[in-house]
Amino acid sequence: MDDWLIDDDRLSIERKSILPGEGFFHPDTVEEVEREREAAETLTDAETVVIADPDADGLACVALVREVFGEAALLEASPHNLDRAFEWTGEYLEPGADVFVCDLCPDEVADLAGLDDIVARAGSVRWFDHHQWDDALAAAVEDAGVDLTVGESDEECTADVAMAELATDFAEYLVDLTAVTRDHDLWIRDDPRSDDLADLAHWIEPEEYIEIVREHGADLPTEAEELLAERRIEKEALIEKAVERAQLREIGPWTVGVTYGRCSQNEVAEALREQGADAAVIVKPAGSASIRGTENFERAHEVAAQVNGGGHPKAAGCKPDVYDDMLDYAHHWTTRGAVAKQAIVDAFRRLEVEA
Repeated sequence: MDDWLIDDDRLSIERKSILPGEGFFHPDTVEEVEREREAAETLTDAETVVIADPDADGLACVALVREVFGEAALLEASPHNLDRAFEWTGEYLEPGADVFVCDLCPDEVADLAGLDDIVARAGSVRWFDHHQWDDALAAAVEDAGVDLTVGESDEECTADVAMAELATDFAEYLVDLTAVTRDHDLWIRDDPRSDDLADLAHWIEPEEYIEIVREHGADLPTEAEELLAERRIEKEALIEKAVERAQLREIGPWTVGVTYGRCSQNEVAEALREQGADAAVIVKPAGSASIRGTENFERAHEVAAQVNGGGHPKAAGCKPDVYDDMLDYAHHWTTRGAVAKQAIVDAFRRLEVEA
């Protein structure tokens, strides 16, 4: 494929909103070889390892672990590739190393492949999270010999859990960092700095983000604020496109805003809430979707669980299993996610409504 065809820099906002980013078009097999090489390099000689989701919450956990242990290698993972991260850790982990798993929740038993190997090699394995866990999966993790702590998903972010479990007298600016991270991760949004943290974690490399917040906490330096201001010009334009194409649908007792686009889902969901939506569904060009609730709808995780996902009562994610080949993705882009939207709308309809 000609690189020019997937060059983000040449696309208009309209086309960029409809199509996934360049990384989507790189074959997983090629990327996986590179990711495994990087994992092996990361894990070699590391005495402490953190397997974490590289969003603001997961990276805050890494920052806290490093405050306690001095150094800790970061192995990035997501709910969709947790099994691979565990497999590589089980193979390349230094014997006796301490392992932390942060801000990750398995969707099925298969996601835990390799966990037994990690426990066998590690000095200790601790898992901090705050998502909605299936009891059987939690039992499987604990039976493997992992010290699992799951916080209240509607009250704590994973950084809260890590701070409490690490039992260290952290500096006040790191306590503040955790509070601001919680403000965004639980979609409270009372502190304007929380959006700054979320955006910065998304736009720069994880190691750079960790370095910044370990030094400055939630009060970002001028250079970071300037980068945010520049990148938000395009961000706002993509949000506007997603809001423009949104539709409000009456599903049972709820008004659900449904839209499509490459965008920042929280801001789009907030705009739909202001239009009267009790919940919002934002389907992405890469096939995944975000589900956001409000005080009138706190069952986002129940919807996501039906379509290959999970999360929290007011914030969840999923990837409907509706893509068999590239023609399905072509249809996805040209119809603005019609099939995925319908799968999620149907999941809303299947919720039992209390009298």
